Amino acid sequence: MTAIKHALQRDIFTPNDERLLSIVNVCKAGKKKRNCFLCATVTTERPVQVNVVKVKKSDKGDFYKRQTAWALRDLAVVDAKDAVKESPEFDLHFDKVYKWVASSTVEKNTFISCIWKLNQRYLRKKIDFINVSSQLLEESVPSGENQSVAGGDEEAVDEYQELNAREEQDIEIMMEGCEYAISNAEAFAEKLSRELQVLDGANIQSIMASEKQVNILMKLLDEALKEVDQIELKLSSYEEMLQSVKEQMDQISESNHLIHLSNTNNVKLLSEIEFLVNHMDLAKGHIKALQEGDLTSSRGIEACTNAADALLQCMNVALRPGHDMLHAVKQQQQRFSDLREQFARRLASHLNSVFVQQGHDQSSTLAQHSAELTLPNHHPFHRDLLRYAKLMEWLKNTDYAKYEGLTKNYMDYLSRLYEREIKDFFEVAKIKMTGTTREGKKFATLPRKESAVKQETESLHGSSGKLTGSTSSLNKLSVQSSGNRRSQSSSLLDMGNMSASDLDVADRTKFDKIFEQVLSELEPLCLAEQDFISKFFKLQQHQSTSGTTTNEVEEMDGVALCRSYPSGVPQTVSSEKDMIRQMMTKIFRCIEPELNNLIALGDKIDSFNSLYMLVKMSHHVWTAQNVDPASFLSTTLGNVLVTVKRNFDKCISNQMKQMDEVKISKKSKVGILPFVAEFEEFAALAESIFKNAERRGDLDKAYIKLIRAVFDSVEKVANESQKTPRDVVMMENFHHIFATLSRLKISCLEAEKKEAKQKYTDHLQSYVIYSLGQPLEKLNHFFEGVEARVAQGIREEEVSYQLAFNKQELRKVIKEYPGKEVKKGLDNLYKKVDKHLCEEENLLQVVWHSMQDEFIRQYKHFEGLIARCYPGSGITMEFTIQDILDYCSSIAQSH
Repeated sequence: MTAIKHALQRDIFTPNDERLLSIVNVCKAGKKKRNCFLCATVTTERPVQVNVVKVKKSDKGDFYKRQTAWALRDLAVVDAKDAVKESPEFDLHFDKVYKWVASSTVEKNTFISCIWKLNQRYLRKKIDFINVSSQLLEESVPSGENQSVAGGDEEAVDEYQELNAREEQDIEIMMEGCEYAISNAEAFAEKLSRELQVLDGANIQSIMASEKQVNILMKLLDEALKEVDQIELKLSSYEEMLQSVKEQMDQISESNHLIHLSNTNNVKLLSEIEFLVNHMDLAKGHIKALQEGDLTSSRGIEACTNAADALLQCMNVALRPGHDMLHAVKQQQQRFSDLREQFARRLASHLNSVFVQQGHDQSSTLAQHSAELTLPNHHPFHRDLLRYAKLMEWLKNTDYAKYEGLTKNYMDYLSRLYEREIKDFFEVAKIKMTGTTREGKKFATLPRKESAVKQETESLHGSSGKLTGSTSSLNKLSVQSSGNRRSQSSSLLDMGNMSASDLDVADRTKFDKIFEQVLSELEPLCLAEQDFISKFFKLQQHQSTSGTTTNEVEEMDGVALCRSYPSGVPQTVSSEKDMIRQMMTKIFRCIEPELNNLIALGDKIDSFNSLYMLVKMSHHVWTAQNVDPASFLSTTLGNVLVTVKRNFDKCISNQMKQMDEVKISKKSKVGILPFVAEFEEFAALAESIFKNAERRGDLDKAYIKLIRAVFDSVEKVANESQKTPRDVVMMENFHHIFATLSRLKISCLEAEKKEAKQKYTDHLQSYVIYSLGQPLEKLNHFFEGVEARVAQGIREEEVSYQLAFNKQELRKVIKEYPGKEVKKGLDNLYKKVDKHLCEEENLLQVVWHSMQDEFIRQYKHFEGLIARCYPGSGITMEFTIQDILDYCSSIAQSH
């Protein structure tokens, strides 16, 4: 290693004015071992620069070349990997981390030690040496600024010590004074020795001359010591004099401390007394208000409210430790408790009286609403009771048992009051729906008994499930001809010129208005009562967090209430929002059954009323859910909506059932089937009702079910028809369905509309082909034989040479169909078609035109065969295409 070091110094660093201080043989960690050397160097010129140089052996020879150099000031961290266990690995952190593996641990330690010394001497910067043995660094601590840099180069560094500027200047002066020093070193050294002796003598003389001054200084010091002794004596006398003063001052200080302590205690005692007086003293006016205050006037209620708040503040004051042991405090607390109990009892009694009086007063106003479809207004009652809202909050916080009792009594009295009002209101609604008088319906007494309601509900639903009393044609269970059905409907009318359809529309519009008015009256009634309950009973829309004492839950007529122990207000089981909904359910428990009875009546009057009810109820449910999805109104209307939806589904199912059970007459032609016309009526009505409705999806699903049932029933009737051909039944009814769907433009039935059109077209073509048949039967048989011969391989122009198909046979067959016979056959065909088709759909001309086109097609086919198989014969039909057009036109006009 020493030889390599000298070689590197000679070949690489000396030309660059650098001195090599330490070297280590390394290779990169984790890679193929390609050895190189890391060298620590310093420059010989000032300022000194310290570098770490990577030297690598050249691939083309045995000489070394300089590869990479890093300045020592760029080195941040030296990581020796392990400070205890010897390891050849170490990392140098320059601009990035360089991982090395030394050839030996000794070389690594020597190199790291040299780096540390160079850092201490030249850079004085914070280079982090981690995982380096502290013993290694301590051994390397320099004892002076000029100590050696590296162990191996101590002699080299000590041989040369740099001169400072003054030394250089003195030497230059000496050299100038002794020009011969260069040529005669001995003479120069001798001169220096003589001058040194002269200087030593001068120093000795100077020391001897200063002895006199030293004696003078010692004399002055002795005098100063004497002065100090005198001062100390004076200070001792002063201290003896102050000792007695100190004892007196200590006595005065102790006396002042006792006085200050007494004053402090008096101030604290006064503060405690003022605290108790200020916080536990209730004004006489408040006491009088609690005991005798007027709870009927606004001024008296305000005075009682202020007194109750003041009492609550006095009772809830946070006493300091020890206050509760004072006899006066105990007496005052007992007095407050008695006042609270007395006032709470008086308040609860008064409010119960108000609740009872409200029930009686409101009953007197029922008569004026009995003939109108309106509900009494409870706003004045709510307004009067809201004056007690703060007192109710006080009662809830101080005496929850009485608060709970008031809540129960309010629900009991108000539920009976609302039940009378709501039942009377629904009686009026039913009378207006049915158009009968109160006496006619035996509604003379109000309110109705529950048994009567139950009996009527059962009669509305019935046992057979049939819809009776409806003017809708959906309730007819037998299929009749259109003419008979129209005559039967007209015979039922006894209202002037009003048609059955007009009567249905008028009745349904009337029902829709009444049902909407019922819902519109119920909604504000429920919302106003819910808002009042929330404000009066202080049941806000949030989770209750008050109270931490033991409590239990009591079930009171289906409403969960909390029963508290005397220790305080209990923590509710559910949210106060649920409490509001439960109270509303108790108070308005009759709304849902009354609505269901009204819905059953409307469904009994006309099953189509379920469409109106579904739309109206859905809209009101949607509105209520937007306000509060969990409210009583939203829940109740949602439950009723389920019933309405069931009635709607039942209406659709009944229509499908009627289609399935339809029977056709064997003696009359079918025409447009009643359920096809009924579907048109249903669709037109539904589109007008469900325009921009929230439950449009329910109608679309019903459309799909109904139209499929109509399709199936039409095919079933067509297959069973004996009087009318199957194709006619299919053609006319699917044409009617297609026209209906095209007019109404129902988006969900686009596929069915296309299917109806396709069925109409197919059966029209089938009927035309079947009815027209072969009007020129013999001629048709003749040409069928011709086509058979051509199919067997005989050339078309050679067919005339066949005995059975020669020109004489062709002329003979043609003569049997003169124009007169053709016209007669077409006239009979027209009469036959006229008997099959109905007048309602008006398809006679369409069918006749299609038959005309089919006949002309057959005619052209015969002419083509004659031209190909009998060329040049001059044989033609005895009538032309124009004759056919004239025959068809004259026949259509004559009928």
